[in-house]
Amino acid sequence: MTPERATQLIRQQLAFGGGYNRNAVRLILKEVQRTQGRASVDRLILELGLEQAYGLKPGTDFSRV
Repeated sequence: MTPERATQLIRQQLAFGGGYNRNAVRLILKEVQRTQGRASVDRLILELGLEQAYGLKPGTDFSRV
């Protein structure tokens, strides 16, 4: 998954709001980590404000989601 596509999908989930969308975002970040690495995941978390929105912290390992 490209970072651009991940950003698009995560923005959609942020627009919906709610707890179930947090799980969807975690699955997207898992795929980004698998294909692009943890640095890309950390960048997305910071750029999209996922720590404030869903409590997702940079440095988290999403491989076991």
